[in-house]
Amino acid sequence: MPTLKENIDYYINEEGLFVFMEAYHLKRGFCCNSGCKHCPYELEKITKQEVKDEKTVDFGE
Repeated sequence: MPTLKENIDYYINEEGLFVFMEAYHLKRGFCCNSGCKHCPYELEKITKQEVKDEKTVDFGE
């Protein structure tokens, strides 16, 4: 992926965190299902509640 450009691909919020913008997500080409604020893949968004409700898998550890 090419070098990211501030205020095009991302911005830094009040807490100092990187927030990726729609341009970045489109360049990446897929939804990561993390509920990103500017995700252009609306149909693939999941909510925090959906993640919380998912069943855990027992790997026999």
